Amino acid sequence: MSSRALRRLKGKQRGQEALSIEDLKLDEGQEEAENDNVDEEVSRSKNISNIYELVTYRCYYPRDFQTRKDGGDRLGDDIDSVLATLDKSNGVSHQTEGSTRLDSRPILYVEHRNLNPDTELKRYFGARAVMGDQRPRQRQRQYHRSTWMTFPKDTWPHFSKPGISMSLLESRDGLQYFTFEHNRDYQQVQFKFLDAVESMDPNNIIVLLQLNPYHIDSLLQLSDVCRLQEDQEMAKDLIERALYSFECAFHPVFSLTSGTSRLDYRRPENRAFYLALFKHMMFLERRGCPRTALEFCKLILNLDPENDPLCMLLLVDFLCLRCREYAALIRLFEEWEAHRNLSQLPNFAFSVALSHFHLSQKEEEAERLEESQRHRHQSNGLLQNALIMFPSVLMPLLDLCTVQPDSAVSSHQFFGPKSCLGQPPALAELVSLYVGRIHGLWKESGVLLWLEENVHGVLSRVNEEDPLVEDCIIKRKVRYQSCPRNIHRHVILSEIKEAISSLPLEVTTQPMMGFDPLPPLDSVPSHSRPERQNAGASNESTLSTFFRSLLPNFNVQDDMEVAQAGRELNQEVNRLMVAMRDMLANIRFQEPPREDNPDRDEEEWD
Repeated sequence: MSSRALRRLKGKQRGQEALSIEDLKLDEGQEEAENDNVDEEVSRSKNISNIYELVTYRCYYPRDFQTRKDGGDRLGDDIDSVLATLDKSNGVSHQTEGSTRLDSRPILYVEHRNLNPDTELKRYFGARAVMGDQRPRQRQRQYHRSTWMTFPKDTWPHFSKPGISMSLLESRDGLQYFTFEHNRDYQQVQFKFLDAVESMDPNNIIVLLQLNPYHIDSLLQLSDVCRLQEDQEMAKDLIERALYSFECAFHPVFSLTSGTSRLDYRRPENRAFYLALFKHMMFLERRGCPRTALEFCKLILNLDPENDPLCMLLLVDFLCLRCREYAALIRLFEEWEAHRNLSQLPNFAFSVALSHFHLSQKEEEAERLEESQRHRHQSNGLLQNALIMFPSVLMPLLDLCTVQPDSAVSSHQFFGPKSCLGQPPALAELVSLYVGRIHGLWKESGVLLWLEENVHGVLSRVNEEDPLVEDCIIKRKVRYQSCPRNIHRHVILSEIKEAISSLPLEVTTQPMMGFDPLPPLDSVPSHSRPERQNAGASNESTLSTFFRSLLPNFNVQDDMEVAQAGRELNQEVNRLMVAMRDMLANIRFQEPPREDNPDRDEEEWD
């Protein structure tokens, strides 16, 4: 009799047999074999191309959270429910407790899973809402190389190596210095792109991009054009395509998460990678994914933390506050204050105080009451010191928050108009950048009451002639003489109108290119662009040139000199126009006297 017939006689057909406790138990050998199979499935599904990323891959996920093919959807829903429960029960304390467990990691530690905006969206809306419309299309998807920063789309052109590669220059003091390189074909495309930019016609860039769909600078420039035309989706898609092209060219040793890979911004080939990361980060922040944007901010800062070519320190505090990573911002301030003097930046002076205030507002449990009071005391002291050091922040901040200040505050000379008029231009640029970017986070009623309380405390200290007030006046005059070039570059990329209007004239009169704003003065070019022949007569038709050549006084060299003079004239006209705009923007008309004031002195207008 067959074994199948014996099972039928014993009543142990599949799906009908009674399960015992022994049947549910797995011995250690079976469990280890099953875990090995799971690891093989995960590695095959991820298709990791960089073998060095596997060193830290498994440490991100606990053993209990390793997925199986038959339970992946259920696991995603369980994680979302756990995160939602933690957020509701603990509030801010959820992120602070997590940060204390990760204090052993570097402050700029980057996690691969946090580079994916879907990870953040799942926490808000659940896995089914985010991934639901993507599952039916899995079978029609084309094969693409697995990447961390972006995910290729089926609507993109077929990817073929555009001529970009990455090489390792040197390893020194535990750091690896890399650079991107362009082959000869890519250099020729780059020269054509520069000609298209000089033509001031976006259609020429579109034609070039049709022939070379993964040319980086064309993608960046056309993305700016689409964004100005309010086509945000296309602008974002072009930036993602540029990042995908970069990631496919990574060196096998280059790591996004180790914090030891460096890229020199002085090399033109590396700048496009910085700019693509920055623009992608800004799209993520506007999309409502501040936690993912913070991860990209740390990634950019890790590429060159000493020089910080895009001045990410002016942005990291805003992203930490947006995603409620208050403890991380305080830790960054405490670890970097000694060697970077972060307290001299208005954004850190105010944002760290605001972080302490938010930590003091968590549920005042009996065992945490003392800690909450400590944060509140620190927030009051830090905010008052920030207001004393940067008094020009208050009035523009209240204005953007649509708050009418108390007459005792607005009429006081410390916070009045003189505080803004007397500050150095470099400090005015930093203040306008901070206020224009972060004013939305100060509109909460609890925050405004806390601000009002400390403003009156500052006025009391000023009236009592606190020596710190005079000391800060001297520091403002000495420290903020001029802004470095990376701050100007950050202001241009941020596109905050309050900050752009405060840029100095020598910056606004320079020709500004979206693919390379304010290049470093000490650039290290790897190749030079060939000079265009007879550039002065390029705007003239061939027929008109022929008729002019019949004149007895025709000279080609004269045309070149006239073209050079014309370019200089255009630069002077641009400077004049910028000066006129600044003059018109600074004109303030005095209000006419009101008729309900009969005691007005007639000589006050003399």
